[in-house]
Amino acid sequence: MKVLVDTSVWSLALRRPTKHQLSPEQRATVIALGDLVRDGRAMMIGAVRQELLSGINTESQFVTLRDSLAAFEDVLLSRNVYESAAQAFNSCRANGVQGSNTDFLIYAVSIHHHLPIFTLDGDFLMYQRWMPVQLYKP
Repeated sequence: MKVLVDTSVWSLALRRPTKHQLSPEQRATVIALGDLVRDGRAMMIGAVRQELLSGINTESQFVTLRDSLAAFEDVLLSRNVYESAAQAFNSCRANGVQGSNTDFLIYAVSIHHHLPIFTLDGDFLMYQRWMPVQLYKP
């Protein structure tokens, strides 16, 4: 099964500080992502790619990361995906739940492409109260 990987998981694996040890949970997350990548099951969307490439300090770091991420094709998004993301945003907001446009886009891609979401973002647990969010648990 392919898995849609959220920015939080990629960031932990790609930007983790070298001076600090990872917690056992963080280490397990990085290992699980490595397994998904090796098996060709890690999926990405353009918005996640953009988040990962934003805020890079130097051009050389940007180019290195961009070139590394080029190995991952973006899941193609149709108009229906964007419309579903907007509906999910509106539904949650009507119930007092705030979230980012990227989160709702990830959710809509997950639904339309039948991909569980691998995330460290607790907001997706909150969204589960209002939407059928399928999370990946390694």
